[in-house]
Amino acid sequence: MNIATIFIVAMFFSCGNDIKEVQDFLAEKNLPIGAAKNVHLIHTDSGRVKTILTAPVMHDFSNRDDHPYTLFPEGIRLVSFDDKGDSVILTAGYSITFSKTNISEVKDSVSVVNPAAQTKLLTSQLFWDSNEHYIYTEKQFTLITKLDTINGKGFESNEDLSKVIMKSIKGSIYVDEN
Repeated sequence: MNIATIFIVAMFFSCGNDIKEVQDFLAEKNLPIGAAKNVHLIHTDSGRVKTILTAPVMHDFSNRDDHPYTLFPEGIRLVSFDDKGDSVILTAGYSITFSKTNISEVKDSVSVVNPAAQTKLLTSQLFWDSNEHYIYTEKQFTLITKLDTINGKGFESNEDLSKVIMKSIKGSIYVDEN
């Protein structure tokens, strides 16, 4: 009877999985290490809300050694607040963020809106460098301001759309001579 008990206890402990083994298995099978539905993340700094992220689905692939990432396959809405409380709202049908570089690619009906400046950027794909607070695309874009609607291909800007560089633009643009 003692030998049977020892054998069962040994089997029980040998069935346990090391966390690293599970992570490696999931990475090998291209499966996320975590998944969440109806995501609502609030990032604060010194008691002030800096960003609010909402998404229907999030997949966490942080178990990748070379290129860990977070995937939002069904879209994302990200509201960023500056020190004055003004916001910039980014929405897209798909998003992927690479953890090591903090660079995100958003695509499928991308919109960046600055309500305070009454500015809106529309494009099919956008890259966002959250370390540098910089956005850019080489795709077609439409920039809507208080006075103009500008179309082009190739766009760079800071996150709040206040300092823009536009390439290959078309249309009439209001210029203040002052």
